[in-house]
Amino acid sequence: MPDYKEMYITLFKETTKAISILQTAQQRTEEIYISDDTENNFILLKPHKDEKDKD
Repeated sequence: MPDYKEMYITLFKETTKAISILQTAQQRTEEIYISDDTENNFILLKPHKDEKDKD
C-alpha cells in the first residue's frame, strides 16, 4: 500500500519550493521596475471599441 503521508509531505514541500521560486522572481522583477529611472514607466493603452459601438 502506498505511503500517503509521505506522498502528501513530498507534494507539500515541493509545492512550497515552487511558490517560493515564483515569489522571488516576482520580487526581483518588481525591484528592476522600481529602480528604473525613466520618467515614463507607465504604458497607457487605448481601449478597443466593440463592434456594436461602431454604429
